[in-house]
Amino acid sequence: MWVLVVRDLHVHFVLENMTVKAVDGVSFHVSEGEALALIGESGSGKSVLGMTILRLLPENVRVNGKILFNGSNLLDLSEEGLREIRGKEIAWVPQNPATSLNPVMKVGIQVAEPMEIHLRIDRKSAVQRVANLLKFFDINPPEKRVNEYPHQYSGGMKQRALVAMGTSTKPKLIIADEPTKGIDMTKKVSIVELFRKIKKNELSLLLITHDLPFAEKLADRIAVMYCGQIVEVCNVKKFFKSPLHPYSKALLNSLPSRGLKPIKGNPPSMVNPPKGCKFHPRCEYMSGRCLEEPQMFEIDGNLVRCWLYD
Repeated sequence: MWVLVVRDLHVHFVLENMTVKAVDGVSFHVSEGEALALIGESGSGKSVLGMTILRLLPENVRVNGKILFNGSNLLDLSEEGLREIRGKEIAWVPQNPATSLNPVMKVGIQVAEPMEIHLRIDRKSAVQRVANLLKFFDINPPEKRVNEYPHQYSGGMKQRALVAMGTSTKPKLIIADEPTKGIDMTKKVSIVELFRKIKKNELSLLLITHDLPFAEKLADRIAVMYCGQIVEVCNVKKFFKSPLHPYSKALLNSLPSRGLKPIKGNPPSMVNPPKGCKFHPRCEYMSGRCLEEPQMFEIDGNLVRCWLYD
């Protein structure tokens, strides 16, 4: 069963003299208990897509399409209706734990807040539950840590505290934005284990990341985003063994473990993107047909936006 379905989503930022096409016709789904990793270079539209699901965007944005969660279109809900879902059934884990926690408020109280708001639990009972959550996520000793402030937490502990906050209401879907950004290799191991614990609870995950090794360890499927579009959706094992889209192949070849070959050319403008296939100016397989917009082709249950598969 699908928890989240995004259909033909367009997200454009209207500025004074230009329009930025941050998301340009995106469709995908996340199933119950599944971890879908959304990957791509910085500036490809990944984080904007995540924030659009919860409508965490400024007023100068124009959104079209459908975002279906348990059958309801989130774009049609009132702000009051969305508040019943945001933080309760869909949790957002931001990419910068250092700036996401209030420095003058105890961590235990901050983690407890979603339970107080959405589950109508009193402060004392909520903080007691927080101690159990901190213990589950290896923030020890939990009885002491609930009464500490963010500056008393390490970077990895802050990240785990944010995940504890996100899971406190037992949501159906967690959206994690760059959960390994700025974290060293030792801490990345603990973050991987953290999200594996979440998966065991059969929660659905949308992981927004440019960290390919992290995605490989946790995801069931990979969705590749380029210039506001999804160009490939593939089973994780298939993707890391033999990806379909030329951009996906170039991404993997840019990894140190695969030769550290940089992708030639520069990422395209999202104000004036290339016509047809957005990747064609950088693609070694470019032909005249690439000036036409390619459709999504299905290959053995996987999807790819490339004329090579017509």
